[in-house]
Amino acid sequence: MINDLLPTLTPKIAALRRDLHAHPELAFDEHRTSAKVADYLDGLGLEVHRGIARTGVVAKLSLGTGKRAIGLRADMDALPLAELNTFPHHSTYQGRMHACGHDGHTAMLLGAAEALCKLRHFDGTVYFIFQPAEEHEGGGRVMVEEGLFERFPMDMVFGLHNWPGMPAGTIGVTEGPVMAGTDRFDIGITGRGGHAAMPHQAVDVVLAGSALVQALQSLVSRNTDPLAAAVVSVTRFHAGFADNVLPETAQLGGTVRTLNAELQDALEAGLRRVCTGIEATYGVSIDLRHERGYPPTVNAPEPSFIAREVACHVAGDAHVLTNLPPSMGAEDFAYMAKVVPACYVWLGNGPGEGGCMLHSPHYDFNDAIIATGIRYWVRLAERALA
Repeated sequence: MINDLLPTLTPKIAALRRDLHAHPELAFDEHRTSAKVADYLDGLGLEVHRGIARTGVVAKLSLGTGKRAIGLRADMDALPLAELNTFPHHSTYQGRMHACGHDGHTAMLLGAAEALCKLRHFDGTVYFIFQPAEEHEGGGRVMVEEGLFERFPMDMVFGLHNWPGMPAGTIGVTEGPVMAGTDRFDIGITGRGGHAAMPHQAVDVVLAGSALVQALQSLVSRNTDPLAAAVVSVTRFHAGFADNVLPETAQLGGTVRTLNAELQDALEAGLRRVCTGIEATYGVSIDLRHERGYPPTVNAPEPSFIAREVACHVAGDAHVLTNLPPSMGAEDFAYMAKVVPACYVWLGNGPGEGGCMLHSPHYDFNDAIIATGIRYWVRLAERALA
């Protein structure tokens, strides 16, 4: 039984987690982390594949004669953020820290791999997927493009993320959209510079840019179904250097978030339409660069049913949350979920007060939830490959 292994396994995994926390590495540069992961899996006697999406690792464990296979995925990268914690395992690298708990995700999946090697209570194949570059760089997309599912065919794939603010050890499982798709845009506006005292002789890019910011808000407030979640946020507006000069150019940028792929397309079209209108109205020239980011993360019915059943077994019915609203954050697990039926769940990390929310310089993964995470992964493999 997994409960018999946890008293000795959990402290070892917690120590590994703290080592990873002290040595954070950024997207596609997780060389130390990747080596530790691969060496650990090698030590378990697993079939280990290195160098997928540069620093990604996939390990294979097959038992019995079953033909079904599942994937369990953890992310490994840290954030370019200066840590403000002072505990002994704080980051040893200036300007880098594990502020999103990927150290915990990696460690828990390694613990699950060890437990499954010892327990051997399933029939089929488990692929342990250790993904690089989740934070904005799209390592999940690169793994898919490099043939993750062709090299390692699987019927379902599962992901997990710790969630501050949810009670420690609770598990959130929701079918359908769970994370937003995210795009980014950069807009260059060119007009005609001039003297601030003679604006009629210029073409004012600040005025045009201000109108553009206002108009973009109508894409959500007046062009999107009120029941469909969407966000358009302008987060950058740079123009001019002097108080008596109307600048020649302005630069704006921001993000678009939605839970629906079709709405993602519609908002991109709307962004282009608004820019064209502002050009005509204010006599400026606009260069829009729209970069499609992560698609929405959508949980499929079958893996969601299995995950919910397992969560109830592991945490108890009262500690499984099935009606959580989707997050407008984004997750490149979405690329895997577009190819293979998938389920992505939240694991409660405990209170978020005191700056311990995700991407905070005060964040730390809660080692008290490691045992729950390992039990969830192990029971998930046993249930999906019964």
